[in-house]
Amino acid sequence: MELKKPSLLALLHITSLALALLLPLADSTRPPFSCDSSDQPTKSYPFCNTTLSINQRVHDLISRLTLDEKISQLVNTAPPIPRLGIPDYEWWSEALHGIAYFSTVHTGMRFNGTIQAATSFPQVILTAASFDVHLWYRIGQAIGKEARALYNAGQATGMTFWAPNINIFRDPRWGRGQETPGEDPVVTGKYAVSFVRGIQGDTFEGGKLGEHLQASACCKHFTAYDLDNWKGVNRFVFDAKVSQQDLADTYMPPFRSCIQEGKASGIMCAYNRVNGVPNCADYNLLSKTARGQWGFNGYITSDCDAVSIIHEKQGYAKLPEDAVADVLKAGMDVNCGNYLKYYTKSAVEKKKLPISEIDRALHNLFSVRMRLGLFDGNPVKHPYGKIGPDQACSQEHQNLALEAARNGIVLLKNTNKLLPFSKVKTTSLAVIGPNANATRTLLGNYAGPPCKIVTPLEGLQNYVKDIRYHPGCNAVNCSDPMIDQAVEVAKGAEYVVLVVGLDQTQEREELDRVDLVLSPNQQNLISTVARATKNPVVLVLLSGGPVDINFAKYDKHIGSILWAGYPGEAGGRALAEIIFGDHNPGGRLPVTWYPQSFVKVPMTDMRMRPEPSSGYPGRTYRFYKGPKVYEFGYGLSYSNYSYEFLPVAQNKVYLNNQLKSPKVELENSNALKYLPVSEIATELCDKRVPVTVRAQNHGDLAGKHPLLLFVRREKGSNGRPVKQLVGFQSVILNAGERVDVEFELSPCEHLSTANEEGLMVIEEGSHFLSIGEKESEITVVL
Repeated sequence: MELKKPSLLALLHITSLALALLLPLADSTRPPFSCDSSDQPTKSYPFCNTTLSINQRVHDLISRLTLDEKISQLVNTAPPIPRLGIPDYEWWSEALHGIAYFSTVHTGMRFNGTIQAATSFPQVILTAASFDVHLWYRIGQAIGKEARALYNAGQATGMTFWAPNINIFRDPRWGRGQETPGEDPVVTGKYAVSFVRGIQGDTFEGGKLGEHLQASACCKHFTAYDLDNWKGVNRFVFDAKVSQQDLADTYMPPFRSCIQEGKASGIMCAYNRVNGVPNCADYNLLSKTARGQWGFNGYITSDCDAVSIIHEKQGYAKLPEDAVADVLKAGMDVNCGNYLKYYTKSAVEKKKLPISEIDRALHNLFSVRMRLGLFDGNPVKHPYGKIGPDQACSQEHQNLALEAARNGIVLLKNTNKLLPFSKVKTTSLAVIGPNANATRTLLGNYAGPPCKIVTPLEGLQNYVKDIRYHPGCNAVNCSDPMIDQAVEVAKGAEYVVLVVGLDQTQEREELDRVDLVLSPNQQNLISTVARATKNPVVLVLLSGGPVDINFAKYDKHIGSILWAGYPGEAGGRALAEIIFGDHNPGGRLPVTWYPQSFVKVPMTDMRMRPEPSSGYPGRTYRFYKGPKVYEFGYGLSYSNYSYEFLPVAQNKVYLNNQLKSPKVELENSNALKYLPVSEIATELCDKRVPVTVRAQNHGDLAGKHPLLLFVRREKGSNGRPVKQLVGFQSVILNAGERVDVEFELSPCEHLSTANEEGLMVIEEGSHFLSIGEKESEITVVL
């Protein structure tokens, strides 16, 4: 999304109001659909005949449209075509971590009828910290059901959702990093696949989707988009200079997974340019790569107003008609905004755009609407028509929101096992901080009306009768600190929980941070309260992006630290359960936490790999060579876990006799032989090498524990990652329990790296698998 300019907003509201006046529904609870069986003139059209293929039906429909009607359908707020019985359709709806609603913009979802709320799951960055693909799938599935419930209740004019956000959280200052699954392309790709399969109605394993969609998911923002507004550089004009190497192994893989494995039915092209070319006008990106190489079958939308900026802000297109022609010829299908409505006809008249490109776009658009069942008559009679309003905010979905918050929260420090507090012996508790009783903060951005909200204060009140509260600051920027009063409240309690951090005033869309630390007054509040209390305090941090909290990490008066992201509607309850031991924390950080000194690195520098000669440190755990506050994958538990690799039958991978062509010669890179993955026989690339890890819980509490398996080369030079995550699984272990967890290693996927030309290659020699402190060697022989 993206938030539109006021002039465009006004036009959208006027348009929707006019349509409402012109086309009142006889029954406001009836969902909009085409091909009503009671409408004799329209039901006889071939595009209404469900025995025909979708391609045939769409071809028939497009053939019946005038040029003006065709053009009218190329924008997100598509008007009705009454003579064909086609209702209006809104392409823009949001479902990042629950069905979203915005009072200031027009989207396809409304909460003004039978359904007044939807389950608000944790913000994605926290859900990612669970490293649990099944959880991600179930969240997508729940959101898809609630979306269909809204449609069936007559509260939706669209079923296309512009989620998930699968850009790499490359820079810790990015205001929208909270929306993503983090900095790792493997995690981000697996999140995309799980969420998309869930929301669209596929099985967890995939492959069962068929033609019908429960709801439509959209992978965004394609591609290399991870800067909003930093020191005068905004996303509308930013030209991301990205190497082929970084594109190949960082920026592009999540989108490839989302399309090839997840079978997403939508893509959003991003505002920014990549190497000089606007994403929405890049034929190589949209048509050659996404559709041609990856087999994408769906629609491509622009980000909102992204077509207009190609001419008006970037100057890439000389005329508005050039911008329209550029994007449609590149493979984009629908414009969030009005540029295509205003300038497509003149682009045709000026011979800049053939009508065939309009028809191509319409084919993709109407195909998705048909896959959603919107041209099959009354939806009550079809696969998802029985999903009722009871699915919205169902107890099952609310329990899932609680589970997601529990499993994402990360324990960063727990000196002398301060946590968990005793539910029996704890006599009094002070809860201090600007986020302690904040409601909206828990939800993060892109949220809708939640079923209910439990704040940290309210959650803790369920465990301790004698509880005192003080905000300590007027807001998270703490421009009006009330430290003395907070200290007095804290002094009277046995234990203190400080709930601090950031909120959407500090990080959000269109607002990147310039610092990685908390405000000075908030730091002062934390340190002053901590020094004044009887016992070490518990620090709870709400934030989307990483924060340099070294001051707290090494403060002996701060015994425990919890990072809770933006934990959603049940976040307060989840935090209280962890603090009092009803849940054993197991989340792990999905991003590197950098020190404040990292802000010296320009946010506009897209390079992932370090450049020692200039002092450039690189980015993310895969390449960054510099000090860290906490590393990717860090997370403590109330239990201690141990790992060991079990012996493998074969620790060597032979590739020298597995070439597609015997004429291929091995390349030599800095005295190391390597082989392009594209030249390795398919049967070997499809082969899996089993790796078994034994994990044991040595603690007194059961716990859900993510196992993260990495691989590294013996030498980490020549642009190779320091290490790379190759697999992860989340297991539940009772106290003292031991389990053997099997991972499957694909040499072509997991032992390859990108060379400078962007080609994936496998190098000879030793590769080391690691989990925790344990390693196991596997050798590639060429």
